[in-house]
Amino acid sequence: MTAGSGSRRERLRQATLGEIHAAARKLLVEQGSAAVTVNAVARQVGMSGPALYHYYAGHDELIGAVTADFLRELATAMEQARDAHADAPVGERILAACRAMRAWAVAHPAEFGWIFASPVTASNREPDSARHRAGQRFEEVLLDLTVELWETRPFPVPDAAGLPASLREQLTAYSAGIDGRLPPEAAHVFLGCWTRLYGLLCMEVLRQLEFAYSDMEPVFEECLRDLRVTLGL
Repeated sequence: MTAGSGSRRERLRQATLGEIHAAARKLLVEQGSAAVTVNAVARQVGMSGPALYHYYAGHDELIGAVTADFLRELATAMEQARDAHADAPVGERILAACRAMRAWAVAHPAEFGWIFASPVTASNREPDSARHRAGQRFEEVLLDLTVELWETRPFPVPDAAGLPASLREQLTAYSAGIDGRLPPEAAHVFLGCWTRLYGLLCMEVLRQLEFAYSDMEPVFEECLRDLRVTLGL
């Protein structure tokens, strides 16, 4: 086999993977997550169900790959918003990334809902899995900015001794998992901000607050104001 033929085969494979992912996304957006089955995706791209297993070992692996696409797309939107304010103080870059996250989620509710609702299987927890790597990239957009803020202007944190023992243990483990870039008490503040922000956005996208709000933008902006106070921005 020549180098050229190998490259051609890989290009064809990547093109087919692109078709598979596009078909899965189309089914998700038009019919919902339950419609994204191996056989349905295979039909969309003109192949048999068994043929699709040449590309993915099973449904879980397919779901993980498509979820990775969405996570990368979301992370890219947040990174672009952050970088558009490259010369601004870190607080402004944090807010820009948060607003970009909401803008992408509101524009792609099916995809964002898929990210939130799709289970993380054992295979997708593997460090070398596409889902894991893409999830890390997404999570690190705000983590990196928060670490920068902590290093340049530390924000108020609780006394770790006053936290429940189980919480201290978990925060200590999380801090170690990010190479100590945030100490446990600072990680507690970061995770609290992230939970409020991401949780509110999930409720908006999943339309859980329509009984009270027809316009969620001011609610989200109020959450950002609370975040600014918490982080001392």
